[in-house]
Amino acid sequence: MRLSDLLFGVSIKAVIGDISSVEVNKIEFDSRNINDSDLFIAIKGMVADGHDYISKSIELGAKSIIVENIPKEIIDGICYVMVDNSSYSMSVIASNYFDNPSSKIKLVGVTGTNGKTTIATLLYQLFSDLGYVAGLLSTIENKIGNYSVKSTHTTGDSLQINKILNEMIDAGCEYCFMEVSSHAIHQNRVSNLNFVGGIFTNITHEHLDYHKNFKEYISIKKKFFDDLEFTSFAITNKDDKNGRIMLSNTKARKLTYSLKSMADYKCKLLESRLDGMMLNIQNVDVWVNLIGEFNAYNLLAIYATSVELGLDSSDVLERISVLTPAEGRFHTVRNTENIIGIVDYMHTPDAYKNVLSTINKIRNNTEKLIMVFGCGGDRDPEKRPKMTSIACNHSDQVIITSDNPRTEDIETIIKDMTSDLDPIQKKKVLVITDRSQAIKTACALAKSGDIVLLAGKGHEKYQDINGEKYPFDDVGELIESLNINTENVI
Repeated sequence: MRLSDLLFGVSIKAVIGDISSVEVNKIEFDSRNINDSDLFIAIKGMVADGHDYISKSIELGAKSIIVENIPKEIIDGICYVMVDNSSYSMSVIASNYFDNPSSKIKLVGVTGTNGKTTIATLLYQLFSDLGYVAGLLSTIENKIGNYSVKSTHTTGDSLQINKILNEMIDAGCEYCFMEVSSHAIHQNRVSNLNFVGGIFTNITHEHLDYHKNFKEYISIKKKFFDDLEFTSFAITNKDDKNGRIMLSNTKARKLTYSLKSMADYKCKLLESRLDGMMLNIQNVDVWVNLIGEFNAYNLLAIYATSVELGLDSSDVLERISVLTPAEGRFHTVRNTENIIGIVDYMHTPDAYKNVLSTINKIRNNTEKLIMVFGCGGDRDPEKRPKMTSIACNHSDQVIITSDNPRTEDIETIIKDMTSDLDPIQKKKVLVITDRSQAIKTACALAKSGDIVLLAGKGHEKYQDINGEKYPFDDVGELIESLNINTENVI
């Protein structure tokens, strides 16, 4: 494409060269991937500054460069375009390059601390079950119709997003359901996308290793709704105290869902068991395969979104009744000795409270709850002691182990996790740094009727240790340790 066409809608501060005469092969922001006639976008990242790699990109064949600062050395035959914000400009350029794919598909974004994966995945599942060709962009995987692609981030970069949206359109997808992380909003990865709807789940303590403070975290989530158009809808959880903040400046049509107050979409949790729960959604009773109040909220958001997208409410309720949990979200197995194993991706204090309180409401006092968990390295250390305290207060036995230590020392992580424990809590704690051995120990301690809960990794099939990803699967480890057949899933 011609560079001038790619720059349509970009706020340009200065140009060196002739943008109308430059042909662009493809767009790159990683200089290592540059080929002849590519456009290189120099982005200032958290770790590296793309401006430091301009010379390398030119050596590899780049003929045009997007910059925030014009380099001191100007190379003849190279076109330099100066902009205010390279990452925002890339979102415009990426959309232009792929012919604005988000305007050709009904794109719904889901944001919040917890519930994004479940809502996006189950919306995809519901629409697919009803015969629509749909796409999914999520933490676990990206799906184009029935074709699945593993994802590496909660939300990809703007080039990846526009590329896969374009592939969805080519495959005949009418809808796409997308997780929208705070990182993605802040880094302009979802800028200039045309969302027909946005869903807010909740906001709790998370990602404060990245954001300056909780106030900034909230304001970034809010920006997603501020940017929605008046033709879109915005659905918010009214029972979260920040739900109204999300809608305060949006141009979109405002809608609410609630379990506890008057709202556009209402639900009551009537009965809860380990194999499902009975809900009353908009005055209609429906049995579902998911459990917990947090999942009642998720399913209500799914119902509201589906109806707002034009589906028949009775069809939606019928499909909701047969939906199954997203991978690694309250994945439950049981062995012949009636020991129940649960794997869940929860990794925030609020998620710990939700899942543990759900289990404790359902179980009898005769069973023990044994919890195995760790905390991720190179991530917000402030939440570590909070999560350990919650685990101790709501479990009979706690085994602290490794999660994804990444480049951080596991002993340092565990020291943070156990720093605020009182004497009663300490009596419940075992520390076994090897995660496989920790799971085996928990299963060995369990007796008939007991519950073994593995928290933190969920769908992940690896452990990230010192920059290497080693194969590891909580579900597989649990099945092996409990000597159960994979058909015994409840």
